[in-house]
Amino acid sequence: MADGEKKRLAISPCDDDGGKISVDEGTVFEVMVNPSSYSHAHSISYNKKEAIGQAGAETKFGSVDAEKINFDIVLDGTGVVDVAGVPDVKVQVQQLSAIVYKYDGSKHETNIVRLLWGSLIFFGRLDSMSIEYTLFKPSGEPLRAKVKLAFSSFLSKEEEALQANRSSPDLSHYVEVQAGDTLPLLCYRIYKDSAYYLEVARVNNLTSFRDLQPGTRLHFPPLR
Repeated sequence: MADGEKKRLAISPCDDDGGKISVDEGTVFEVMVNPSSYSHAHSISYNKKEAIGQAGAETKFGSVDAEKINFDIVLDGTGVVDVAGVPDVKVQVQQLSAIVYKYDGSKHETNIVRLLWGSLIFFGRLDSMSIEYTLFKPSGEPLRAKVKLAFSSFLSKEEEALQANRSSPDLSHYVEVQAGDTLPLLCYRIYKDSAYYLEVARVNNLTSFRDLQPGTRLHFPPLR
């Protein structure tokens, strides 16, 4: 597409293959009319511990919450919007639902989708879809619909590990044992204190902390 040519918001299904997201470029839903606006929300959760006699609560970082994208789109079947090859409203709704809403029995989940429009590149899953039909044929078939869409962001395990700060001892950690790892060494990497190895061994029901098998997944609980 040439620079300066109008681009339409495109929604494509994705696969999470071993921690890497791949986009199905052959399947895409392009909106007829771009949204007039969209909201992109960011939020953080905190853990608040209240003690008797304290004037306020102690606030500790809990987690970075999923980002949220919300926008409305219009589906038109009157011919007013000059877009070639666009089917009627009922079919457009089915096409959109197949990408963002339909449950995939083989994956046991709904699709991860990519939203692509200008500088917006967002990977997520549908939170909600609300369809308001606003114009009809005499037969009752819809001619126009307004669709409200809300998505929560999705990160693969690989991307999450790169983006999140995993160094805090106040957070839970899950580590896959590599050749040469020892429990005191792993405790030092996470807690900056190897003395926690006995507690970690207890949490993971390890009978011998000296014999760690590569590939074993260990839970390192938050410090209290």
